[in-house]
Amino acid sequence: MQKEVQTFFKDFMKANQKIARYIPETAKFFLGLHEKTIQPGALDKKQKELIALGIAVAKPCTPCIYLHTQQAAEAGATAKEIMEAAGVAVVMGGGPAFTHIQEVLKALEALGLK
Repeated sequence: MQKEVQTFFKDFMKANQKIARYIPETAKFFLGLHEKTIQPGALDKKQKELIALGIAVAKPCTPCIYLHTQQAAEAGATAKEIMEAAGVAVVMGGGPAFTHIQEVLKALEALGLK
């Protein structure tokens, strides 16, 4: 499990660089939007990352789950806070969201958080 997530993190940046070669404006504006949106305001970065994680679980989007789990942890979220955010997503996403909480666990394990 950990290997899958660690491989994802390694490959993600390479893939983004390839995407940017084909559609540079889209990549630039999307990544810029993310950077600006996640900056602290009325909500701090940790809160915003936990919201993004909840949405990723509810959608469900495995790459988004991995990234926002990592970014929430880097912003100071504990494993318990991350799992609670994932749990709240089940209210909005039902069964598919619940089955994707295992992806949050994989990311936590790969990051060494338990």
